[in-house]
Amino acid sequence: MKHLITAAILALTLGNPAQGGDTVLDNFESSPETRWRFVSDQVMGGVSQGQVNFLSESGTAFAHMTGTVSLENNGGFIQFAHDLKTAPSAESTGITIKVRGNSQGYFVHLRTSGTLLPWHYYQAAFEVTENWQEIRLPFDSFKKSNRILRKVPKPTSLKSIGIVAYGRAHNADIQVAEVGFY
Repeated sequence: MKHLITAAILALTLGNPAQGGDTVLDNFESSPETRWRFVSDQVMGGVSQGQVNFLSESGTAFAHMTGTVSLENNGGFIQFAHDLKTAPSAESTGITIKVRGNSQGYFVHLRTSGTLLPWHYYQAAFEVTENWQEIRLPFDSFKKSNRILRKVPKPTSLKSIGIVAYGRAHNADIQVAEVGFY
């Protein structure tokens, strides 16, 4: 019995080695529509249109964002975003996402306690394929949107994370099954 308790304590404190220290922020189960919101450039006069739906296929829950990104009227984005209730640990070194889509490029946008204006964010690009894949984006790969921001976002200052179709006229179609930190 003593060995069983010791093993249980070790398992709880060391975590699951198969996950390599990853922390899941969301796996889109259990009412994700209460945690994620859709935003487009229409908030600033743009004309991009889209939506996010929360679906499940073969036991995998996911967010599915579709839409048309337009550069008209100084627009150019659609996104779905999540406001963090708590920031990741200081030891976190990046974002991990499980995605698939229409073989195009997308972005993760991070907002921090230092991104005070709506057009302030940190951005990292990634490509999707038609098959599920895990993508890891180190914090030091995120580019700041202007020069007054820190060079690299601090994990403990993160306030929100967004999955974004941005910067060019195109049809967006991306599915995200998991978002987390590593």
